[in-house]
Amino acid sequence: MKFTEILTYWYSDNKRSLPWRTTKNPYYIWLSEIIMQQTQIKQGLPYYEAFVNKFPTVFDLANAEEQDVLKLWQGLGYYSRARNLHASAKYIARELNGIFPNTYKEIIKLKGVGDYTASAIASICFDEPTAVVDGNVYRVLSRYFGIDTPINSTQGIKEFKALATTLIDTSNPGDYNQAVMEFGATQCKPKNPYCIVCPLKDSCVAVQKGKIDVLPVKLKKTKVTKKHFNFLVLISADKKTIFEQRTSKGIWQNLYQFPLIETEKELLADSFKAHPKVSSFFKKMKFEFSLYNTSELVHKLSHQHLYTKFWIVQVNELPKLGIPISEIKTYPTPILIGNFIDEFGASF
Repeated sequence: MKFTEILTYWYSDNKRSLPWRTTKNPYYIWLSEIIMQQTQIKQGLPYYEAFVNKFPTVFDLANAEEQDVLKLWQGLGYYSRARNLHASAKYIARELNGIFPNTYKEIIKLKGVGDYTASAIASICFDEPTAVVDGNVYRVLSRYFGIDTPINSTQGIKEFKALATTLIDTSNPGDYNQAVMEFGATQCKPKNPYCIVCPLKDSCVAVQKGKIDVLPVKLKKTKVTKKHFNFLVLISADKKTIFEQRTSKGIWQNLYQFPLIETEKELLADSFKAHPKVSSFFKKMKFEFSLYNTSELVHKLSHQHLYTKFWIVQVNELPKLGIPISEIKTYPTPILIGNFIDEFGASF
């Protein structure tokens, strides 16, 4: 088909030089796909290189401590990806003797692997004609064929997957899949696509009908919730603090943070000491406090915005077991906490 041939030819001349494009090793391809999910290349590339250097084989990753994996992942967000990556590495190393699954049906069974990732690995590493459909592919297909079915609807997911399957180059599925993704990432971009020099412009429905700015169609996002987070940064006379691991499911599972008090409304300095959760935490202990940031820091996640304050609390001794302040940088933390530690730094 003209569409497929043009894209594959375009890719041969325009593909970016990326380290995972020089190999068909499924371990490296898998790493790249998991790391680059919901992540831009410029942000994800250093993480990919760090993982390959520290864990050059699936056995190295499988034998690592989860805390070390999460620490290396710190700053990428969506930490369930790292936990699933680690769990699947253990499965491949221990149950499959280090042999990576070589079919779509087996690859998709790995924890944290969905249709897109399984299709990418199967096609790139094992030449299985399984079509990838990610945000870039949705955009290219929607614009070129003029499809206004919402891409995040059940019907849209099925429709675009079926279309992508009919378009794939069965003789070279890996390059075709990478071509359509690369085209969406660098040519048919969400805003200000390069339509003037696009090799598909003469047959693109969106160009012909002036619908570039309205395609693809996406249903409205889930309502974003607002939360108020108050972190208690305790500093004892012997330079220790309290660092707690979040063990419950949800955001930041298994990462570390300062003791957290979540409030329905912004907690102000004049009511901090009297807040029941604060008085309960310290009981009858004497302490002095100051507010690190007078205005709440807004940390935006996909479905919630965290309005955050860091309360610096000086105490003679901690209300429960703590760790030396000098060690907190060795723990995996959410980027919100990590940034605070870097900024507060020498003040500890």
